Amino acid sequence: MELEFVDGRIVFKKVFSDLDKFVVEFTSILDKQGVRYVLVSGYVSILFGRSRGSEDVDIILENLDAERFEKLWGVISKRFECVNVTDKDDAYHNYLLTSHSVRFSEKGMFIPNMEVKFPKTELDEWTLAKRKEVKVNNKTLYISPLELQIPYKLFLGSEKDIEDAKHLYRLFKDKLDRILMKDFITKLNVESPFKRYME
Repeated sequence: MELEFVDGRIVFKKVFSDLDKFVVEFTSILDKQGVRYVLVSGYVSILFGRSRGSEDVDIILENLDAERFEKLWGVISKRFECVNVTDKDDAYHNYLLTSHSVRFSEKGMFIPNMEVKFPKTELDEWTLAKRKEVKVNNKTLYISPLELQIPYKLFLGSEKDIEDAKHLYRLFKDKLDRILMKDFITKLNVESPFKRYME
């Protein structure tokens, strides 16, 4: 995989998987509706070529008021269906506003699904504010900054998460802001696993 770094963007080409197509279709709706988002967690490593399955894609949306969410729900529902709640008001008030996720999939299917949430923590807010632009096959996606993504995967600590972190670190180690990443390594208390798996 040949990665280019152009004006702060990561640019590359790949053969889209069905999961990639699902993500591009979903996020294109958000872009058209002017909704700020960031892709986080496992899909970030899959996007950059890590070969593993995933049933869900984690995405953080900017906080929306009820009117904007109702409009977004209406547009999304033309193409996708919410698999864990059927009513938009329930989804907004009893899920998103209470730090729970709503999941959207292709109609008639359960997986893969897009796990949608509003920011829950300061890290979520920072990730959304500092999202990184990726151009893949001339499609635009926004991902979590890798300086946070890698330490956070080590913080989660499962074998799958550690392999995700290792994959991203191998690809991007010469392009990372080391000072910023060290700050997150310290905040998440993952100095030991970072030394064990990355150095």
